[in-house]
Amino acid sequence: MRKEKDLLGTVDIDDDAYYGIHTARARVNFALTGVAIHPALVEALVVVKKAAAVTNRAIGALDVSRAEAIIAACDEILAGALRDQFVVDGLQGGAGTSANMNANEVIANRAIEILGGRKGDYGLVHPLDDVNRFQSTNDVFPTALRIAAIRGLKVLSEEFARLQSALQEKEELFSSVVKVGRTQLQDALPVTLGQEFGAWAQAVARDRWRLYKAEERLRQVNLGGTAVGTGLGAPKAYIYEVIERLRSLTGLGLARAEYMMDPTQNADVFVEVSGLLKASAVNLAKIASDLRLLSSGPLAGLGEIVLPPRQAGSSIMPGKINPVIPEMVQQVAYRVMADDMAVTLAAQAGQLELNAFLPLIAKSLLEMVDLLARALPLFTDLCIRGIVADEARCSRRLTESFTLVTVLAGVLGYDEASRVAALCRETGKTVRQVVLERRLLGEEELDLLLRPERMTAPGGGLSGRIS
Repeated sequence: MRKEKDLLGTVDIDDDAYYGIHTARARVNFALTGVAIHPALVEALVVVKKAAAVTNRAIGALDVSRAEAIIAACDEILAGALRDQFVVDGLQGGAGTSANMNANEVIANRAIEILGGRKGDYGLVHPLDDVNRFQSTNDVFPTALRIAAIRGLKVLSEEFARLQSALQEKEELFSSVVKVGRTQLQDALPVTLGQEFGAWAQAVARDRWRLYKAEERLRQVNLGGTAVGTGLGAPKAYIYEVIERLRSLTGLGLARAEYMMDPTQNADVFVEVSGLLKASAVNLAKIASDLRLLSSGPLAGLGEIVLPPRQAGSSIMPGKINPVIPEMVQQVAYRVMADDMAVTLAAQAGQLELNAFLPLIAKSLLEMVDLLARALPLFTDLCIRGIVADEARCSRRLTESFTLVTVLAGVLGYDEASRVAALCRETGKTVRQVVLERRLLGEEELDLLLRPERMTAPGGGLSGRIS
């Protein structure tokens, strides 16, 4: 064990631990979820520290040997080393100070080893004086969160593109499968199964585009603003240089906020991005719900599509197969909606020059991105791509439905069409049978009106007789 001191006293730290006293205290104070800082946030924190060290070396604010040891430690962590040393719970008080200190201490202790020292020998590399030089949690944490969010959204946008493509493939494949459309769960105008998939694809396309463009909202960072966004404690050379270094290291189009107090205290950009994620979750939940409904049965429900069977559905009912992938997607969507509420409440709770609840925003926002990014490929590959249409069932249901009178209403008139519908209800006969028996239309004209391409296209059968 080694002993480390701070203003509160002394704490014993395991010799193998790369973190220090601040992290050790935080582990006790925030023993909450058991889930440490998000890996994407860890990477973003470390790349911010690397950018600061490179900048400080360039402007002569940090001697070369220390700077290079810090940079080397950062590179090792970015390559995957020491990830188990980032142990602070993602949900923490202090506006992210514990996460920042966890990064400072791990980087410092590894840099000390690189210089030939022993962990805890902060005379060689100090977590605050060297690794955290010219920084504050209040500009490091929001900047790192923006970087982590941008990176996650890029991946998520690509997954939405894959889902969109899969839906569009089904749109084309099912373009000739005519079926009963439904409004308020009641029979409505005929549609093609392909049109239903096409409408879903359009919704997903909007989600894809919105999330792709969300990067523009996150590009402005406050690194260099230090504690309250005024830049006090950091030289101008550092303030202007560090953003350039960070942009180069991340490959992202980051820019220094024109008014750095704004992103230091205001978290509305995260609410905006969270809202876009929630909107995408709403669309996914609706699509998943529709798929469950269309595949219900298979005999006692709608049964118009067949979902790929993924696993046995019951411990007591042999042969039962459940729509487990859409059910999973709906649950992910509900979790995302809940996280959005957490982001909203945390963002409005900021006071004056700082929002102390950024850790909750970070945990919730990155969880939203993670869940969606993991759920989408499962939805696309294990469900959407394997959906099969029951064309015979779709055709039979359409023939049996008296909603076809709507197709004929433009020719027969509303009142006559209503009488046909009533007779269909009373007798159980089809629309075709009743219309021909009552000699309301000739067989050839009726066949033309009820052609699938007329029933599912604009203007089909809704005005005037056919000449």
